[in-house]
Amino acid sequence: MTHAIHEDHTHEHGADCGHASVEHGDHVDYLHDGHVHHQHEGHYDEHEVDAHVTAEDHDHEHGADCGHETVEHGDHVDYVHGEHRHAPHGDHYDEH
Repeated sequence: MTHAIHEDHTHEHGADCGHASVEHGDHVDYLHDGHVHHQHEGHYDEHEVDAHVTAEDHDHEHGADCGHETVEHGDHVDYVHGEHRHAPHGDHYDEH
């Protein structure tokens, strides 16, 4: 993981902010405008996975009507699935 600061972030994330949130270890990540960040020492850190991480196997197929919240992420869509964000990649899903 990188420690990149999200500059000039005026929005305060929280339970009622309207953005999708995902538990991530000891903190909560907020999915916001195609990227992910969390509050850290008075600012927001960007969170991106630096490696190709394959999600656990699951029988569920993500798609337009799967019932999971979607989040635009660069050139694709991530699906919020439990405490994870999954992105379709070939015959599997990647953790994002």
